[in-house]
Amino acid sequence: MGERGPKPKNKVKIKWSPDFAYAIGLLTTDGNLSPDGRHLDFTSNDIEQLNNFKKCLGIDVKIGFKISGFTGKKSPRIQFGDISFYKFLIKIGFMPRKSKVISKLKIPRQYFFDFLRGHFDGDGTFYSYWDERWKSSFMFYTVFMSASELHIKWIDSQIYNLIKIRGRITQNGNMYYLRYAKADSLKLLPKIYYSNNITYLSRKFEKIKKALKINIDHK
Repeated sequence: MGERGPKPKNKVKIKWSPDFAYAIGLLTTDGNLSPDGRHLDFTSNDIEQLNNFKKCLGIDVKIGFKISGFTGKKSPRIQFGDISFYKFLIKIGFMPRKSKVISKLKIPRQYFFDFLRGHFDGDGTFYSYWDERWKSSFMFYTVFMSASELHIKWIDSQIYNLIKIRGRITQNGNMYYLRYAKADSLKLLPKIYYSNNITYLSRKFEKIKKALKINIDHK
């Protein structure tokens, strides 16, 4: 019998879990599939984000850099090849050059909010302010973004199906924004951050915790 070749490195274990769904959310916003049918790229200027991605997929890959052809700016990234994982992503709704054409994804219902947390950490934002028009009331918004209108509408519909709230969709240039105001954010955020033992981007979570504390203190 001939010797078997070396086991492929960085093989992603394809099994749904909170961490796996979170990583899929990150890939949806900041990931890219190469047209070669094998390689994946995940880019983020936040090193914690890159390390979270590696941890959630159980891969050991060095963080490298890519240089923008337009600006010359260097951005940290992870790049690796995994044919089976690539095929899995295609099966659930990914495609190369997905930004403007991605639509719905096949995410198990029980892991949707883990996926959404990854999506939010990748391309979402949270902001708060004092609104003096309403007796100095404290306002805040949870926002999801996508270059695909179909995708942002799908997120809105999934959230509505699960917790019966609707966001407001707006467009600015090539981007679509799904916003949840204070009352609905107070229903949505506990679903996204349902435990202390989940993966998240700490700077966004701390920002949200601070706003929620201010909201409680000024009731």
